[in-house]
Amino acid sequence: MAVLKFDDVPFEEVRPGLKRKILHTNELMTVLLDFSDGPWEHPDPVHSHMHEQTSYIASGEVIFICEGEEPQHLKQGDLFAVPSGIPHSIQLLSEKARLIDSFTPLRNDFLK
Repeated sequence: MAVLKFDDVPFEEVRPGLKRKILHTNELMTVLLDFSDGPWEHPDPVHSHMHEQTSYIASGEVIFICEGEEPQHLKQGDLFAVPSGIPHSIQLLSEKARLIDSFTPLRNDFLK
């Protein structure tokens, strides 16, 4: 059984204003993302990846942008899903936000 105890695992700084913790099995990855550099004037650059993704907004507010869809204003408790290969992005509306992303297959680019 894989367990991540919040207080026992340090955050990894991805960039200033963004840190994460990762838990994974052989096929599924969950990533806790803490943003602290909002609100943003513009969305993050649009990107895509081969992985299917779901994201839970644990705190804060974002605009979710997904190709072929209207931008969605999301807040604590909301979720979004992104199919494989679809361009997408977020824009942070609040000062801080916590997102919990799940990916399948694993995001090997996130592993050290």
